[in-house]
Amino acid sequence: MPETTLGDLAHEVRSKNAGPFWVTMELFMRDAEGYRIAADESFLNERVIAELYRVEQTTVRMFRIPSLNVVKISFPRPVSQGSLRDRDIHAGQHHVPLARMPIGRPAQGAGRGDR
Repeated sequence: MPETTLGDLAHEVRSKNAGPFWVTMELFMRDAEGYRIAADESFLNERVIAELYRVEQTTVRMFRIPSLNVVKISFPRPVSQGSLRDRDIHAGQHHVPLARMPIGRPAQGAGRGDR
């Protein structure tokens, strides 16, 4: 039986440009229980995002919005939008690893030193 993922608990998971140098991802959770899981700092935090997207932990910004059941995550793009090495000009596919993250396991990076 497949593991339940963040995407399974969400109404929508999306990513987009936040200017030419930043990516923003949003988890719109279906209900308060899904939001509780996604907003749990012991499960989803700056360290987990840094490891998942290979960015510096100190650059990750997370915003938890309980009144909307939304978690918003931003971090610098690895390459600027439209540059020669940019493979996703709209950052429209960046959300996929986050959406596929299983909820039934401990957070990656737990117990490891900061980057």
